[in-house]
Amino acid sequence: MQPRTVLAAALAASLLLPVAAPAADAPLTTVAERSGFQRTGRYEETIALCEAFAARHPDAVRCERFGTTPEGRPMLVLVASRSGALTPEAAQAQGLPVTLIQGGIHAGEIDGKDAGFLALRQLLDGEAAPGALGRQVLLFVPVFNVDGHERFAAWNRPNQRGPEEMGWRTTAQNLNLNRDYLKADAPEMQAMLALMRRWDVLALVDLHATDGAQFEHDVSIQVEPVKSGDVPLREVGRQFRDGVIAALRDEGSLPLDFYPSFVVGDDPSSGFEDGVPTPRFSNGFMVLANRLGMLVETHSWKPYPERVRTTRNTIVAVLELMAEHGARWRRVAQAADRRAQALAGTPVPLDWAVAGPARTIEFRGYAYTRTPSDVSGATMTRYDETTPQVWRVPLRTAVEPSVEVAAPGAGYVVPAAHAAWVGEKLRHHGVIFSTLQGAHPQAATEVFRATSVAFGARPFEGHQRATLAGGWAPEAQDVGAGALFVPIAQPRARLAMALLEPQAPDSLAAWGEFNNAFERKEYMEDYVAEDVARDMLRDPAVRRAFEARLRDPGFAADPQARLDFFYRRHSAWDERLDLYPVLRVERPLE
Repeated sequence: MQPRTVLAAALAASLLLPVAAPAADAPLTTVAERSGFQRTGRYEETIALCEAFAARHPDAVRCERFGTTPEGRPMLVLVASRSGALTPEAAQAQGLPVTLIQGGIHAGEIDGKDAGFLALRQLLDGEAAPGALGRQVLLFVPVFNVDGHERFAAWNRPNQRGPEEMGWRTTAQNLNLNRDYLKADAPEMQAMLALMRRWDVLALVDLHATDGAQFEHDVSIQVEPVKSGDVPLREVGRQFRDGVIAALRDEGSLPLDFYPSFVVGDDPSSGFEDGVPTPRFSNGFMVLANRLGMLVETHSWKPYPERVRTTRNTIVAVLELMAEHGARWRRVAQAADRRAQALAGTPVPLDWAVAGPARTIEFRGYAYTRTPSDVSGATMTRYDETTPQVWRVPLRTAVEPSVEVAAPGAGYVVPAAHAAWVGEKLRHHGVIFSTLQGAHPQAATEVFRATSVAFGARPFEGHQRATLAGGWAPEAQDVGAGALFVPIAQPRARLAMALLEPQAPDSLAAWGEFNNAFERKEYMEDYVAEDVARDMLRDPAVRRAFEARLRDPGFAADPQARLDFFYRRHSAWDERLDLYPVLRVERPLE
């Protein structure tokens, strides 16, 4: 790996270069390099560099379009390898690990684009990680959120030092792509998922810059699986994370293995918690596909040249580790695919909570004060970056399942009424399913009836989220032709469960996609319900049950609840209300 001092000299020398497009035989430098990492280029530069790298290194680089944004811009990936494997089929034939380096998912945090072009040029020229590209395939997406990248202005990231101007956090549709991995609403995400499936990506490295407090640490590296997912693959995740952290320390960084967000916002003394990300995030998503997800967060208050250097060092460390271990790690991941096909009937954690006692760590921060603000009236934290200070603060890292469900014996059934749109979601994720050609009257199924439903008070990412209480219970149901059968015996069984188990944190139900099932649509007029109630009260069992309920003061004081007591026992009651419209089966339906 190139020493920090050599790279720093190279960055300083770049200050002398003119800010102009490089000639055909000039180094493949960026606007960032030529401005001393004070600026970053517009997307037209990314297009030009993608083509220029492919032209300069036709035996090792391809520039490909893998999608189109809502505003019509091309989504580009540079495919790089010295193995000759520049297609998915060739990579598969050679058994090569494929790493996807993804920049600009939040386009204001653009370190990854400029660092990636710098690292790629040095890799191809043999200045960094000599020989590493001969043992793997690198997919480099300089900018994932392309439309957001072109919403370009100063101060788009007010708590970030440089570059002078940058893009925007969300897409043109105002979607946060790093909340979209599982629900896959955005066209950009759908294109990215297709790219990853086509290449069978072993590791996704997602490049960001933090928000938050001021401190000395310059980067955090988080990987899953480490605490969740396939157990043997967790050791690979630890090796991957720890190897990158060790390499960054050798380069002079102060890396963390957890995201430095305080338990209590803006209060350093509250310390940190390190849990398991849900699958709306990149690293929480990849673990469900039995692959590696790395979240890289440089510290936004470090100057842009320093952040780019740290990100460049991270990329090189990743590729060095993949060159050395990637073939073996790929075999472990493929074995995880086989193990996932045997999950039927076993408990599967769907969500995790931080648990257990905290330990005290020494965290390299700055001296700070917490005093009342005469502007906001709140207690505000102010940091003194001239005075480094070691904080002794709590860190909690142990986790335990907070939602755990036994996998179905055979799989899930999605009724025909929902088959089209649910099928499209499953296709985005490569989840295997089939369409039932015949009807199955009164099939033996399990149903989930919600005992309570809490709808989100405000929309989130364009959805009204829902939290469901309840459980699965045996119940015969008519299954019509055109329904989908989703077998649990498949490599992406965990992804199928994350999508279809209603209590999973980022399931289709949790994102509000089935909210209609939990909305009452038919009613009995009160004067009708009064007559129905008086008729039902002739039944001694009903009268005893009603009198028992009247002993609850809340029920007794609620006229509508008293009438609904009878309506729910009447044949007119909607038996589908609060019935989650996906079924589980213990035996396959064909």
